[in-house]
Amino acid sequence: MEREIKTTKDGSKTLYIKSLDESYHSVHGAFQEAEHVFIKNGINIINKNEINILELGFGTGLNVLVTINEYLKTNKYHVINYFSLEKYPISDTESSNLEYASLFSEQNLSEIEQKIHSVPWENLVEIVPNFYLKKIKCDFFDILNLELPPIDLVYFDCFGARVQPDLWEKPLLEMVCNKMSNNGLFTTYSSKGSVRRILEELDMKVEKKPGPPGKREMINAWKTNNFS
Repeated sequence: MEREIKTTKDGSKTLYIKSLDESYHSVHGAFQEAEHVFIKNGINIINKNEINILELGFGTGLNVLVTINEYLKTNKYHVINYFSLEKYPISDTESSNLEYASLFSEQNLSEIEQKIHSVPWENLVEIVPNFYLKKIKCDFFDILNLELPPIDLVYFDCFGARVQPDLWEKPLLEMVCNKMSNNGLFTTYSSKGSVRRILEELDMKVEKKPGPPGKREMINAWKTNNFS
């Protein structure tokens, strides 16, 4: 897929696929979207010392970087195990040209950003003390065969349903929910009614939350003890 770099409204960059007319992150603000969906409405509301995170998909690596930033900034979590799936990894040139480390004023994340992209796929690697990342190159539907620990937090960051509708339908959503721990949280930028209804069918407790810039709402869903 041919990709180009575009600057979003908050000054952060995203990749854009012209043939699909689809961006990896919101054109209203890539950085603001990642912080709002996956930090404010994701990891910040998980009350566990050790957290297993599953991301679909790795993409530009921005969600990993904002999570590491939060981990280093707050000292709230003892251990984070982060599993990220991606079928089409971006190039080293693309990742360096996105310049995401420059978005963080609290600390210098340049070396960490480089490490995130350079570590081997399929290996669990300690990025910073007690933050472990495993990038897995696979189709999302291969999740059924992956050996993962019970997942406490899902970052569901697939391309939109307009270009990849099958990623927002019951087969994949059910596979993901089956990998989650009881009281685990599923968070996504999407607010589609069909997604909400599928999650409810799977006995997830769905909450509509205010969305990031450019979106009125987003979805959080908690796995209940009734799910099987």
